[in-house]
Amino acid sequence: MTTQILITDDSALARKQLARTLPDDLNADVHFAENGNVALDVLSSQPIDIMFLDLTMPELDGYQTLEAMQEAGMTVPVVVVSGDIQPLAQQQVLERGAKDFVKKPISRERVDALIKAYLSTASASETKRSHAPTEKLSRRDIYMEVVNIAMGQAADKLARHCGVFVHMPLPQVNVFEVTELTMTIRHLAQSDTMNGVCQGFSGEGIAGEALMLISDSSITEMVKLLDYPEDGSVDNELELLVDISNILISAFLKGLGDQGALEFSQSYPALLGQHAEVDQLIAAMKGSWKRTVTIEVSYQIDGTDIKCDLLLLLLDESLPLLDAKLAYLMDEE
Repeated sequence: MTTQILITDDSALARKQLARTLPDDLNADVHFAENGNVALDVLSSQPIDIMFLDLTMPELDGYQTLEAMQEAGMTVPVVVVSGDIQPLAQQQVLERGAKDFVKKPISRERVDALIKAYLSTASASETKRSHAPTEKLSRRDIYMEVVNIAMGQAADKLARHCGVFVHMPLPQVNVFEVTELTMTIRHLAQSDTMNGVCQGFSGEGIAGEALMLISDSSITEMVKLLDYPEDGSVDNELELLVDISNILISAFLKGLGDQGALEFSQSYPALLGQHAEVDQLIAAMKGSWKRTVTIEVSYQIDGTDIKCDLLLLLLDESLPLLDAKLAYLMDEE
């Protein structure tokens, strides 16, 4: 009997990696879906024995997919495999009917254990090598998935620090001229005046700057959320800017470094401005590049209007070095 497996993830790299971890002795037909809508179509058209599901996807995300499956009475065992490792994320998917939660990247041993746990003995005991569809990967596919995992680690740190749930929209990865970067920063601005912190980083020839932006209204709300002292002994907003930028930037860089066997050193956070116009923040940046790879991540705190934007700016000449560090993700088996 052939096992029907559905892998749902917007990342081509993640789909390919998970398919490659399936047991060699499993006789399986592997189906891919790039979002929840496609997954629901597959589930409606044929029987599926087990589904692996990402959370952060366009059109219909993992949470919405689980809810739609519950409403439709679909009882397929679902294992969530996600870079969003917040405790509340894990709790929410289990409440929506998922059987298990595993953080990315998933190991071959963990997949084998899940297959044995959620498939019948008859399905799991065949002795024919699985065959999964092949997908050609681009540099963008690799960067998007690496960023997804890193941003999940940063969101987890922020969530634990603030005692909240953090929403993670899809990240953006683009190559920009400096003039386009300026337009991007203006687009991110939620108000006429913003607060910005910049922090340089480097490791094994890979260098850049990380920029965090928070609007005036967000920083005021966050100071109240974290219950900073109101005795005037410190500049609460400045303390918060340094604290949050350290949490997000350090966790993101560690997540990125762990995947590329890199250790980044970081400079002390530099204040670009408080309650400043966006053009003033841009002028205060001291980057010397002409072109940059920009990784854009937005974090939204649940139940509030608080939003933090993180921009990671990589020097153009760092790309070949980073590509080499991540080349193992392109390896074929």
